[in-house]
Amino acid sequence: MADVTVYTCRLCGSCAEAKRVLRRRGVAFREVRVKQAGGRAGLRERFGPDATTYPQIVIGGRHVGGADDLLRLDASGELDRLLA
Repeated sequence: MADVTVYTCRLCGSCAEAKRVLRRRGVAFREVRVKQAGGRAGLRERFGPDATTYPQIVIGGRHVGGADDLLRLDASGELDRLLA
């Protein structure tokens, strides 16, 4: 199974939703608090200028975006392929 990292912040509903999706699928993931990753500036530096929302998710070394992106991947079946 692919390595998954979820960059989160406290009290974030979208972060909680993304983690729920991954847990429901039995996916082990590493959670990194955005503060530890350099805050918003750190996210933009790491993932590009549009990466300003939480969470930011990386699967198998590929940045897939945020919670809405993860939900779209799940609904389309593409998440299965990325996690394999």
